[in-house]
Amino acid sequence: MADTPQSPAPAAHGQLAAKAADSTVAHPLGALERARVVVSPATGRRASLWEKRRRKRRDKHRSAKKCAFFRYCYYDPAFKYFIEQALGAEYVALPASTKQTIEAGAQHSSDYVCTPFKHILGDYIEALDAGADVLVQFGGPCRLGYYGELQERILRDMGYEFDMLNFSVDIEEGAIGWAKQCMKVVNPNVRVGAGLLKLASCANMVVKLDAARDFYLANAGFERERGSFARVWESYLEALRAATADRDVNNAYREAMDAFRALPIDKPADPIRIGVVGEMFTAIDERSNLELDSKLLAMGVEVHRMMNLTNRWIRYNEPNLRVGAKDYIGYDMGPTSTLTIAAAVRYGREGLDGLVHAKSAGCTPEIDCAAVLQRVAQDFEMPCLYLTFDAQTSDTGLDTRLEAFYDMLAMKKEKTRP
Repeated sequence: MADTPQSPAPAAHGQLAAKAADSTVAHPLGALERARVVVSPATGRRASLWEKRRRKRRDKHRSAKKCAFFRYCYYDPAFKYFIEQALGAEYVALPASTKQTIEAGAQHSSDYVCTPFKHILGDYIEALDAGADVLVQFGGPCRLGYYGELQERILRDMGYEFDMLNFSVDIEEGAIGWAKQCMKVVNPNVRVGAGLLKLASCANMVVKLDAARDFYLANAGFERERGSFARVWESYLEALRAATADRDVNNAYREAMDAFRALPIDKPADPIRIGVVGEMFTAIDERSNLELDSKLLAMGVEVHRMMNLTNRWIRYNEPNLRVGAKDYIGYDMGPTSTLTIAAAVRYGREGLDGLVHAKSAGCTPEIDCAAVLQRVAQDFEMPCLYLTFDAQTSDTGLDTRLEAFYDMLAMKKEKTRP
């Protein structure tokens, strides 16, 4: 009878396994293959060494700077992503704005500057008090583009020490100038190629945020369970704050839209539809317009708003917009004026019931738009409510005007129904 093969003794078996494992890692391996080596008593030391090297290379490109943006609408996740992923620095998140925020900004501002200047200055004061050592001012198409230098001087006069990443500086060089500013002020070791890819992901996040918000504004006013849309929206923002790659951004958007569409709503076939136009800060920033979106949605209104970062920056084409509203615009009127008028004309052609023009006190470009909007409103028989916000605007006065405007639109709609 043939001898039955005997299993090696436990000790010998362990030696054979160790020997096999050692032979596996003895061969030259690429970085990707080394990452796949199973951690074991024989390979644990080598895998740990590789991990340390990878971490060291990553940390080499990071910065110890603490950066803060001002509060702006719902774009906080995109600002966080830009600072942490594209620039490799630490992001200082600001808590919700309070009455003291605007009071602090107004106290150190001239009476003649527009209200967004005061909001932003108040945000910067709180950011510096929270430990930020770099403030980011991305500029703007109007006087906002000049505010960085003035706000920096005011804050230094108040005794603060910090660096200002101002994208209005070297603006004539475009992207190259901005990259130089980022490397000079925030992180000289940033990997430019990887940073550009992360910047593209950041732009994708902005587009996804605006798309989700458009759906929210069109449907949240008809939710069957009060607060259901707001809960999904907040969960979406939290998911984006945790994003570290483009796939995370896309997954969060897909899950949020699925959750939105699954919510039950009681939306009439022909709801009251209102279009919101105005300058790029007050028209979309809820703390600046006293939660205009929420007030309109609470009345059971379908809200439309073209003004956002996607339409004003990422996909902005002023000549094309002007062609679409050629009966009302003959030339570029300034920072946000073309988009304001083009959006109003579009809303008129789509048969919206009313128009709300929101601007800050002292906003010259939007003051110029008012006369044109009157003509648009007359031509399309679309009533327009003009709202101007400053540091003293109260909720009570706004609520009264919105309720009266809604009642007027409801009566007009009832009379025109067949």
